[in-house]
Amino acid sequence: MRSYQDLAALLLRLALGAGFLSAVASRLSLWGKYSSGWGNFLQYTAQVNTFAPKSLIPAIAITSTILETLLGLLLLLGYQTAITSFGAAILTLLFAAAMTYSSGIKEPLDYSVLAFSAGAFLLSTLPAHRWSIDQYLK
Repeated sequence: MRSYQDLAALLLRLALGAGFLSAVASRLSLWGKYSSGWGNFLQYTAQVNTFAPKSLIPAIAITSTILETLLGLLLLLGYQTAITSFGAAILTLLFAAAMTYSSGIKEPLDYSVLAFSAGAFLLSTLPAHRWSIDQYLK
């Protein structure tokens, strides 16, 4: 049973990390014709953060991109996994709250932001993380 739980935790960690990095790659046009691009991401950031002054939208977009890149890489590597996944959970919960405020509950449900956040919270509660840098540092 333990190996099944270890595998599930590994897959969850990799899926969360890859999810963050895929979103970043899209806004930086690294997915080629499948990318959203930075301009579209700025528009979407403004749409999601209707409560924020327009002058703050670029800072919000840059900050979220930096955080998603950092969290994505740390999750893929499995470094400080409990702290990193807790940070990912909080960040995505903030995304869900902003989306809900600006567009209603349907959008965070359609984009599985709440499931992403819940998965990250769950990962942060696990006592050990096999197949990670954390495991080798113990």
